[in-house]
Amino acid sequence: MGKATGFMEYDRIPSPVRDPKKRTRDWNEYSLPMPEVDLQIQAARCMDCGVPFCHTGEEIKNGVSGCPLHNLIPEWNDAVYRGEWREALDLLLKTNNFPEFTGRVCPAPCEGSCTVAISEPAVGIKSIEKAIIDRAFEEGWIKPQAPLKRTDKRIAIIGSGPAGLACADQLNKAGHTVTVFEKSDRIGGLLMYGIPTMKLEKDSVNRRVNLMAEEGVEFVTNIEAGKDITMEQLQAEYDSVVLATGAGNARDVQLPGRDAKGIYFAMDYLTQSIKDILDNNGVQTMSAEGKNVIVIGGGDTGADCVATALRQGAKSIYQFGHRDKLPDARTIKNPWPQFPKVFQMDYAHNEARAVYGDDPRQYLVSTTEFIKNSRGELTGLRTIDVDDIDAERNIKPVPNSEKIWEADIVLIAVGFAGTTKSVFEDFQVAKTNRHTIDARKGFYRTNVEGVFACGDARYGQSLVVTAINEGREAAREVDFYLMGETFLP
Repeated sequence: MGKATGFMEYDRIPSPVRDPKKRTRDWNEYSLPMPEVDLQIQAARCMDCGVPFCHTGEEIKNGVSGCPLHNLIPEWNDAVYRGEWREALDLLLKTNNFPEFTGRVCPAPCEGSCTVAISEPAVGIKSIEKAIIDRAFEEGWIKPQAPLKRTDKRIAIIGSGPAGLACADQLNKAGHTVTVFEKSDRIGGLLMYGIPTMKLEKDSVNRRVNLMAEEGVEFVTNIEAGKDITMEQLQAEYDSVVLATGAGNARDVQLPGRDAKGIYFAMDYLTQSIKDILDNNGVQTMSAEGKNVIVIGGGDTGADCVATALRQGAKSIYQFGHRDKLPDARTIKNPWPQFPKVFQMDYAHNEARAVYGDDPRQYLVSTTEFIKNSRGELTGLRTIDVDDIDAERNIKPVPNSEKIWEADIVLIAVGFAGTTKSVFEDFQVAKTNRHTIDARKGFYRTNVEGVFACGDARYGQSLVVTAINEGREAAREVDFYLMGETFLP
């Protein structure tokens, strides 16, 4: 490495962010660029560890350890330390089609398995990745690169989220003619309508989509494949079909009073908010202004709901979770290089604390009833405290812990239960017991000849970086299926 002793000499420098209270007044990204001198110091902390784990992408006890894309992290850290930014870009793009997305929204499992992180704060890998690609766009290094020659093969990709886009990008590079079908009015899937603008501004998504279009990928919006264009038509017009429809079957909370007005699925709420920012001058039509908001679900989507409700001017916000508060440091049951299950303040929770004076998260809380008035409008929640929840999702209530919370809006963010039922009906693909498309990893082939599946539709709800990797690997298998050989990585 450029600085073999850097990890002993330098401390980790946190990624700079905008003031938590001030940024809640707009919908712009909360992160700020890191000065180049700080980036080089961060890169210098990447130690010559011999066997780096940051890029392994292995699953350990149902958790990702290291980067699923197998990014060449030590190599591009070294290039940044030496000031060789073009070299760093070339190394980054060898494994990652969209580092401008992962550098913003990935939870960085690479940092959890960083060797420095055994005893010290990890190398700031995510901030370096973001800086490399942002600089590349600013300097004009990213230009359209259409394939030099085309094959006679046509491929339809259903879904334009990170898996579908990565698959399309790779197959286009191989010279195939690729058409991406998207049922929404904009390309990007959850990158467009799911991840809030304060984490990922949509100009970044549009910029990448426009670049791919210049390289020859065709995008078709407002078309629901399987209905507006049937499976028979797709098979007649295309040599192969890739299903990258995502895991859109949201889990519900079936409790007394569930029909009350004011209860929404998190993704419906987030999608409408983003649509209003893009099409309605920011005027929020599903607004939490002046209302008491409760988010059920302790994950990232729930945190995004907190941040969105804050910007809409909510009177109060609480986020409920079944689990106990995570420890401040790894426990013996969560050793390196597993993803660290430790307490963190997400961007949304920092904002809520700045505005309301406290972290909005409430731990070991289970909702038992939605309370509504005579007009059917939500007025509150009834909850109990729980000791914890086991692997079978059974809860152990605490006696005499019932409580009523005032609530005008409830946002359900308890995850997804696989692919929507219509996908299996429209495309006649087999499904697993997890309600995902049955297509074995490494092959990505479904039971239907010439039809492949990748991303959350096959894997289940996961990370953007995992979806990109799935798209890349599926592209290689499609290319091999069509050509009898493949040179895709």
